[in-house]
Amino acid sequence: MIPQYSSKLEEAKVWLDAIDHVQVTSPSEVEDAMRFFYGTVLGLTEIAKPEALKNNGGAWYGLGNIQIHISIENNSHNEASRRHICFRVHNLNAFEEHLKAHGVEIISDRQLIPGYNRFYIRDPGGNRLEIAMAQHS
Repeated sequence: MIPQYSSKLEEAKVWLDAIDHVQVTSPSEVEDAMRFFYGTVLGLTEIAKPEALKNNGGAWYGLGNIQIHISIENNSHNEASRRHICFRVHNLNAFEEHLKAHGVEIISDRQLIPGYNRFYIRDPGGNRLEIAMAQHS
């Protein structure tokens, strides 16, 4: 069911301050592969989960002021989804070679966006990740 929102006009307000975290999911059978991928291949720093959530599996990682939460969700069917996180890099070609050295399949960009070079990958849980670098003029 799609929620219905009021179209009543009101004064524009900024309610949101920032993105705190993004959650991706994976089946339990690839949990170790997910930890290796995010911690070693992507080089993210694992951060402690709250005590109350530690028994749920998964892991949390930090990147600047944003956290990436990996949660266990069996039957998530991530491979069929286009939803994604976009990571910016400063050297797209070098990072692509790094990923290939770890056996990560590079998915070419089929819809070019002016000002960016990019490609996609899938993590072991099937989540789509965009890797992008701004073009310098």
